[in-house]
Amino acid sequence: MEVSLFMKCVFEFLGTLVLVLFGDGVCAACSLNKSKAKGAGWVVITLGWGFAVMAGVFVAGPYSGAHLNPAVSLGLALGGLFPWHDVLPYMAAQMLGGFVGAVLVYAFYVDHYAATADEPDTMLGTFCTMPAIEHKSVNFFSEFIATFMLVFLIMAIGSRGNVATVGLGSTGAFPVTAVIMALGMSLGGTTGYAMNPARDLSPRLAHAILPIKGKRDSGWGYAWIPTFAPLAGAAFAAAVYLITYGIL
Repeated sequence: MEVSLFMKCVFEFLGTLVLVLFGDGVCAACSLNKSKAKGAGWVVITLGWGFAVMAGVFVAGPYSGAHLNPAVSLGLALGGLFPWHDVLPYMAAQMLGGFVGAVLVYAFYVDHYAATADEPDTMLGTFCTMPAIEHKSVNFFSEFIATFMLVFLIMAIGSRGNVATVGLGSTGAFPVTAVIMALGMSLGGTTGYAMNPARDLSPRLAHAILPIKGKRDSGWGYAWIPTFAPLAGAAFAAAVYLITYGIL
């Protein structure tokens, strides 16, 4: 059965919602006061984000390919693996899903946000990324390289000789889950490895809008980096893919 573009976008919305609900959810669980998981640490967060991607893929994969990330949609289109006319609708659905997922995390942990009202940086970190050391050129490079590796590896997983389909969907869920975990453990310590505007910009907007007691500004002076560096990294990944796999 042919799936309409509208229904594909519905599943991109749902898959990205699940991704952010579980992903920001593990950040909230490990960071907010009086949470039973507080202090669980970076390994739990990276595992949680990997499984969050997997859960989102299981929701959307059979119907939309489960990009769940504007950078992935852009990279696949530049690589000739996704139709250009679907890119903007996918991106809109992903951004909306990320926003709603972040709102649900706040509603779920509302009492714990209240208990963490004197730690505005901690609360912001459950919504979006901020650098461990603010050095914008290095921060941009970190997000660029991390997203390059993400998108290039997604394309490689979908190439001849590998079993997964292009994108995150179908059997690609399991290897891409491992890739997300590896990226978080290896390259996530500088910026928090956003790699996805729908994972960072949309929840950042939710943070700005929600009535969170004691919250700080939403870090808009940094927000352009986890928005545009992933798009640039995805474009570079597409170029490298075309130069390497495209000649085989």
